[in-house]
Amino acid sequence: MNTHVKTYLKQLAYSVMFWGLCLAFFAVFRYLGINRIPEITTSVSVKSLVYQNLIALTAVGVILGIVYATIDFFFDKHLSKSLSLGANLILRALIYFIITILLLRFSQKVAEANGIKLNFEKGWFWWLKDERFLSILLYIAFCSFFFLLMKIAAERFGKGVFLKILRGRYRIPKEEERIFMFLDLKDSTTIAEKLGHLKYSQFIQDCFYDLNMVVSKYEAEIYQYVGDEAVLTWPYAKGVKNNNCIKLFYDFKEQQKSRKDYYYGKYEVYPEFKAGLHGGPIMVAEVGFVKKELAYHGDIINTSARIQAQCNTYNVFLLLSDKLILDMNTEYLLKPKTLGSVLLKGKQEEVTIYTLV
Repeated sequence: MNTHVKTYLKQLAYSVMFWGLCLAFFAVFRYLGINRIPEITTSVSVKSLVYQNLIALTAVGVILGIVYATIDFFFDKHLSKSLSLGANLILRALIYFIITILLLRFSQKVAEANGIKLNFEKGWFWWLKDERFLSILLYIAFCSFFFLLMKIAAERFGKGVFLKILRGRYRIPKEEERIFMFLDLKDSTTIAEKLGHLKYSQFIQDCFYDLNMVVSKYEAEIYQYVGDEAVLTWPYAKGVKNNNCIKLFYDFKEQQKSRKDYYYGKYEVYPEFKAGLHGGPIMVAEVGFVKKELAYHGDIINTSARIQAQCNTYNVFLLLSDKLILDMNTEYLLKPKTLGSVLLKGKQEEVTIYTLV
């Protein structure tokens, strides 16, 4: 399935579930126990009132989820790079507001066609006069803010990491089996001198934008960006599954190749990245208080970095440890070629490294 379609369907599922539940809760908060308030009397049974509004508002929430997910997907795909975060949020909020007004007016027409009288105000600016609408609008605005915070937090910490920190999974260091990829720009110093600081920074932004386009497709997590280098990681089983950790590298190269004219047109330079991969047991722990994040400690991450550094020595773009080669099915993809055993910097034992040809 196309990566964009999978991304949209995932966003759609989260959005529909979130907004369906939000509007269902609103119906319960709004009407449950209303008959216990002395100042309020109603001829309709409270149970029937709650049930009707629960169904109606949940349906509205599902439709809102579909519409909001579609808007978010469009913004993320086409406008996220061209708009500042503030302009992005304001424009989205305006579109959300208009869509919400139209949807609630449409819901009123549907309800009245089925014999349910909602008695909204008439006219173009009915939403300014109707206190019920203002209350639900305030609730939707609060839920939107909460949903956005969760999304920003998830993007900030990386795929799956935010939930792990929220649950406190790594307050005590834990050992995991993981694969690491150190991805580094080739000839970065030469390119930086040619482009200058500003254009080089934009160049790196574009490169990592391409990387982000393929990361989720291969279940990778971005651990760090360090200058012109990115560090990616997988749980070991996910990394070797379908050769994800290898396929990501080549798909990243294809993504950049598809924008070759763009790079030459804007920068007169085409980026090429080299990568080193290794995997095994490593410790994971929460670190910091002011700027909390997950940190990985152990020999695996150092060895991965050292393997990547050997790419220049052997004039290749990809190097892997013998451990990864043994655990992956490389026969149908590419042929592994051993480059022998090398004594990496800081190591006491030699490591056998491979490239793919």
